Amino acid sequence: MEERLYDMIFKRKSFHLFRNVGNESFSKEELEEIGQVWSKLDPLCPEIRTAIRILPGQDTNCKRGEEYCILMYSELKDNYLANIGYLGEQLDLYLVSKDIGTLWFGIGKSDEKVYDGLDFVIMIAIRKIDAASKFRKDMFKSKRKELDEIWKGETIEGVSEIIRFAPSACNSQPWLIENKGEELSVYRYRKAGKRGIMPANMVAFYNRIDMGIILCFLELCLSKKGIEFERKMYVDEGNDEELNLNAVYVLK
Repeated sequence: MEERLYDMIFKRKSFHLFRNVGNESFSKEELEEIGQVWSKLDPLCPEIRTAIRILPGQDTNCKRGEEYCILMYSELKDNYLANIGYLGEQLDLYLVSKDIGTLWFGIGKSDEKVYDGLDFVIMIAIRKIDAASKFRKDMFKSKRKELDEIWKGETIEGVSEIIRFAPSACNSQPWLIENKGEELSVYRYRKAGKRGIMPANMVAFYNRIDMGIILCFLELCLSKKGIEFERKMYVDEGNDEELNLNAVYVLK
């Protein structure tokens, strides 16, 4: 992944409503560039085919003041949800670098549920923001779980405390990372009864997308610290176990 994305971790915020952000519009060339960027992102699972479509917000059910929505499509293979989260978060951070506001819109719908033989997964709403000052000024003031709720074992300076701020559905932060010394085990963590406003039957769906997002943050932070790693993925079938192993990072 591009190193410059790391700095955007501190700038990004979710624009739950696009208000007082100016009246700039995307050009045709800017929209085409977003499509080109998607094709160059590093996938979590290279064997899974994905695609995006960019539609006017009015052609979706978003209605948050966005100008466009980026619809993400995928083959339905093992770990396709984590793969979309991993790719989508890279795109999210890239857009922030261009002063484009974003919102992962989990309940987004479009009339076209299939595109180029791929199934719709989730969308990101976007709008150009007229001033960089309207992005996050102090990430550490954001409400997140305490570190000991998401990290077990010895912490890694510059990694453990930063990944807390990865976005997730309903701010659920459904992950637990265990440092075992020479490796990090990353689990999807589901605490009984904790789902926010998500429908019970959709929690595992959205939280598996969240797992791709946290892996993106984790890898950006490890790379920034100069820590080399080898990643091994495990299939998360979306069951209701409290801990579901998603990945193991062997640190070098």
